[in-house]
Amino acid sequence: MIPLRHPTRRPVGSLRLTDRVPFIASWSAETITQPEVTMRRGRLAYLNERPWDRDSDGILWRRVPSMPGKGEPQYGKVHLLRQQQAMSGLLCQVCGEPAKKDATGNGLLWLLNEDPDDLSAWPADLVTGHPPVCLPCAWLSVRACPHLRKQYAAVRVRRFTLSGVHGVLYRPSHSGPVPRGVGGLDFGDHRMPWMQAAQLMMRLEEFRLVDLEAECGADSRPPGNN
Repeated sequence: MIPLRHPTRRPVGSLRLTDRVPFIASWSAETITQPEVTMRRGRLAYLNERPWDRDSDGILWRRVPSMPGKGEPQYGKVHLLRQQQAMSGLLCQVCGEPAKKDATGNGLLWLLNEDPDDLSAWPADLVTGHPPVCLPCAWLSVRACPHLRKQYAAVRVRRFTLSGVHGVLYRPSHSGPVPRGVGGLDFGDHRMPWMQAAQLMMRLEEFRLVDLEAECGADSRPPGNN
């Protein structure tokens, strides 16, 4: 699964809102020099590795501090830890509240960069690093985010599963670990011990294209967006 089909597309964290900063957006104070990598016990490791650098599955994660509200918002940069929190907890990537608060019989809402008028061009294996979004935030996002204003598809997803991680894949060598490339791996992939993970990925398995404007209704339109 390396590389993924959408490794460079910006999620809703790139939108600019006048009254809020998206939950998954980074702040300027949330920077850190990444530790040097090495090889230890047949896998990628940090020289000064700490217990919390790995998850319960033993996957090595990129380090990132969490100081939301400190400094200036970095709208075009996704905060890796909050992306994981939103994806694993099914939180709206904009407001940070449970996305299931306005779920319907068709499932949770996701915004994708696909062409809604050409489903045949969609990838057969729809894997995304975009966390879900609640309906009010989705309506605001498609007007505030320049990428979504150009094209978006709103889908309700009934069946989905965490599929893997996205990050930098290394390979072992006599001189130490060597970066192989940026992309994604499914859980259970034999190369996972050499991955420096940055984002959780979700596979959307059963979904339905929906009309976002119809779901929101005319009364929910933000002022000035008629």
